Amino acid sequence: MDLPTLATEASRKGIQLLGTGDCFHPNWLRGIRKLEERNGFFYFKREDGGNPNTHFVLTVEVEDERRVHHLLIVPSISKAEELYESFRSFSPDIDSDGRPSLRLSGEEIAEYAKGAGALIGPCHAFTPWTALYAYHDSLKDCYGGMVGSVSFVELGLSADSSYADLIEELHDLTFLTNSDAHSPYPIRLAREFNRFYMEDMGFEELKAAIERKRGRKPVLNVGVPPAEGKYNESACIRCYTHFSLREAIIRRWRCECGGMIKKGVRDRVHELANCDGTHPEHRPPYLHLIPLAEIIGLALQKVPSSKTVTEIWESLLAEFGTEVNVLVDVPIENVHGARFNLDARVIEAIEAFRAGEILVVPGGGGRYGVIELKPKTIEEAQEDVVVKEEKGRGQRRQLSLLDF
Repeated sequence: MDLPTLATEASRKGIQLLGTGDCFHPNWLRGIRKLEERNGFFYFKREDGGNPNTHFVLTVEVEDERRVHHLLIVPSISKAEELYESFRSFSPDIDSDGRPSLRLSGEEIAEYAKGAGALIGPCHAFTPWTALYAYHDSLKDCYGGMVGSVSFVELGLSADSSYADLIEELHDLTFLTNSDAHSPYPIRLAREFNRFYMEDMGFEELKAAIERKRGRKPVLNVGVPPAEGKYNESACIRCYTHFSLREAIIRRWRCECGGMIKKGVRDRVHELANCDGTHPEHRPPYLHLIPLAEIIGLALQKVPSSKTVTEIWESLLAEFGTEVNVLVDVPIENVHGARFNLDARVIEAIEAFRAGEILVVPGGGGRYGVIELKPKTIEEAQEDVVVKEEKGRGQRRQLSLLDF
């Protein structure tokens, strides 16, 4: 996870702009300072003099006194340094942790961000840990008098536009589909991403696009199906048994195994829902996708890191340029007409994701959901999951449809 590797792999993925993350950390910021800068974006100067393939914008995730995480998008190194100095006396770990903990409220953090010209919004707003709606019932509860300075909501892996637009206070805000890069390689890098209409590469253009000003705007959100998220449904964090909200309440959030039942994103959203979910006019389409290597692996029933999957992934990129091209932009008939012998199952899998013709056995309790490419009935898909679990770790009770 270093800047050169991230820049190289982002260009293969098809991502032109990455958040740096951790821009308050002295060592990470030292590396950012070595990059070329133009209009508030940072990049490696190409030896051939061409335009850079990957730009970086300064970003940092911070944790407030209630454990809510906030994303700051920062306009310049000098402003990152200014915020670092402002926060240093409120943080025990700002020099050691890329995501520092601050003894400040969400409102106070937003006030500092506004003073530095940074954009702020809640990270992974619906997850049951360290998230806005885990600890607050509204934006105002968290940001107080600075609620008008919130520019966006990051949805997180367990939510999409159909979830978030059930909450009326979010209708005026831009939704960002971002994800942490747990690896610099395309199977994890940019599992979720946004597409913006911008006139040029620069902080002010990005700010205008997020705030939907001067004709700049988001035009596409791309993310994993929300049911695949680790906390989509209410489930036990020990044995992963799923429960309806009513059943969890009756059980006082304790599973029969003794483990804690963690409230799922879907149940939390419906607790907060106060409108019919109609999308506001400015909301762009939301495309449900997973990384290309995972799609290939599902199609061929192989692990994404296998040699077979890697060879097909490399061949697709050699022909179509980037992973995003293959997943989003290239006409499917072109994929059918690939110049190498592409397995028909892979083409069918790409088509299925583009058309939304997949089934997801929902995740919960800290474990990801399971995607079925060729949908069976929901009961059959759930039974397959149980059989795989029993083979891996001994017997557990049969799940019923109500558990999902």
